[in-house]
This record gives sequence, structure tokens and C-alpha cells, in this order.
Amino acid sequence: MILEQNISLKPYHFFSSDEKSNFFTTIHQLDQVENIVNWCKANTLPLLILGAGSNLLFTKNYIGLVAKMEIMGIKKINESSSTVSLEVGAGENWHHFVSYCIQKGWGGLENLSLIPGSVGASPIQNIGAYGAEVQSCIEQVKVYDTLTNQWTNLFNDDCKFKYRTSIFKQQPDRFIITHVQFKLHKQPLLKTDHGAIREVLHVKGIKNPSLENIAAAVTQIRIDKLPDPKIMANAGSFFKNPIVPKEKYLLLEQKFPNIIAHPISDTSYKISAAWLIEACGWKGLRKGNVGCYEKHALVIVSYGIKTGMEVYDFSEAIISDIQTKFNLILEREVAIY
Repeated sequence: MILEQNISLKPYHFFSSDEKSNFFTTIHQLDQVENIVNWCKANTLPLLILGAGSNLLFTKNYIGLVAKMEIMGIKKINESSSTVSLEVGAGENWHHFVSYCIQKGWGGLENLSLIPGSVGASPIQNIGAYGAEVQSCIEQVKVYDTLTNQWTNLFNDDCKFKYRTSIFKQQPDRFIITHVQFKLHKQPLLKTDHGAIREVLHVKGIKNPSLENIAAAVTQIRIDKLPDPKIMANAGSFFKNPIVPKEKYLLLEQKFPNIIAHPISDTSYKISAAWLIEACGWKGLRKGNVGCYEKHALVIVSYGIKTGMEVYDFSEAIISDIQTKFNLILEREVAIY
């Protein structure tokens, strides 16, 4: 194991603030995982496994070891006349993997095109977009369990997937993901119900869309709505959409008739966090080096921050306003360190 000391984390996460880590290393193969875990335990130091850094915010120096996951590879492990199963290294770029599957004609992930990040991060928050969630394609996840010091495979049900969460997010320091196994379909049932996708297909005159058409539509939507993190530092959607009981939603609807929400069961509703933020006047607002993106209220952007605390304080102000006006508490989708 090669350890570097006092390393700037600026190149390793999308907000690009200049916090440092006491120790830093990279993981290229499985045996390194056990060595890293044992070293941290022997030195009583916390361990942070880092993917692409697309969904986190550092607010202070990390007093421990940051290990960047770079286990690669896409391996076909099973195939039938209708499906194919792939084992994919956690370090693979997510969008590149999705594009690879589309080129092969394997469906299931096309609605998740252009989501930034790594394959290993995809199960952690059960990434989702435009009517799809990654859990629908995951068969199992290969992990090292730091609690039992054992390798194991967690099957789909074991992962406890829910909206933007999983066992990996609920127990963030326990499992190190090294591979994800996906089951994809050769004759996929395309998800075109989302209004934005339907609109793009309609404008292009596409009545019988292909995998490529869906992926291209999603890519266009994301490019039009979201800032390129290489140009304007951001971590995508910063907040989750709050889920509330039906009774609470009905009370909010009486007070705010224009509120945007969708039923997710007979007893609960998902409220648009973007609508809440915009209703409080934050969309397009800038304070110092931080702002709320003018085209999408869920995205907090950096105009050259020096520390992650600038973004954190900005998000705290948004949360406070939402709580005051709507009696709702927004949860951050971005992990805070």
C-alpha cells in the first residue's frame, strides 16, 4: 500500500474546495482493500472510500485515510436469450458504462445516462432519474464488510433499496463496494412516461424510440438543465424531494395551491424540493462564492469557493427558509464530510 500524506482533495471531488486528507491512497485490486482496512484499524483512523467525488462536500480537512476506488473492468458472467448479467468494477465511470450497455443493445440503464459518478457509487444512494432507479437492474453487490472482516455478496433485497438510499448509506462506514452485478435486458421495456422525455421525443418526431433515442433524450435534458461541473463546480441535485404523509400534503395544498407533488402510494406524497426552493426565492440567487443555479433550483453551484463550509452554510440557509415557510425539513442528497 502506497500512502501519501497531507494531500489536497481539490482534484478529487466536484466542488473542488481545497480541504486536505492526512493520508491518501488508491485501490486497484481486492487485496489492497483488506490491507487498507487493517491499517486504519491499527492506527485508529477513519477510512473514506472515494469514487468520482460527484456527490460529496468536504467542509474540513479529513483526519484519516481517503482511498480512491479504481477497480476497473466489465465482465459478462451470464447470458440468456433475453438477458445478460455483468460484473462491473466499482471504479468504472458510470456514464461510460451506461453508454457501453446501450451500444451492445442491453437495456435498463438508459434513463440514467449522463449521471456523474462511478459504478460503485450507484447503489449507495440508489441513483435515479426520469422514472428509473438503478435498483431495478442490480442483482448483487460485492463488498468487504469492515465489521466482520469478510468478503460477501449482498443480493438486491439485502441492499434495502429505497428512494435515494440503501444499506450502504444507512451504514456508511461498514461496507466497501468493489463490484456491482447488473442484469440487463435484450428486449427492454422502455420508460418514456416522464414528461421531459416525451417532450423531447415529440419534438424530434420519434414515435417508436430505441435505447439510443432514450439515452440521447436524457442526455439532452441533463445538458439543458444542469451545469457542467467542469465549468461550474457543483454536485448535481443537492437536496432530496421530501416525502410526507398524504394528510400533511393536503394541508400544504390548501395553503399553497400551486405546490408540485406526486403520490407515491395511497398514503404518501413526494414534494418537489425544487418548487419549494424556488417558492422561497432562492433560484438564481447568489451569495458570495455560492449560488442556486438559475436553471435548476436543486443545484448549488460554486463561483470559486475556497472551503466547502461556504456551500454548507448556503445550504443551511435554504433549509432554514423551507422549514420556516412550509414546516418541512429538506435533507441533503450530498454527503457531508
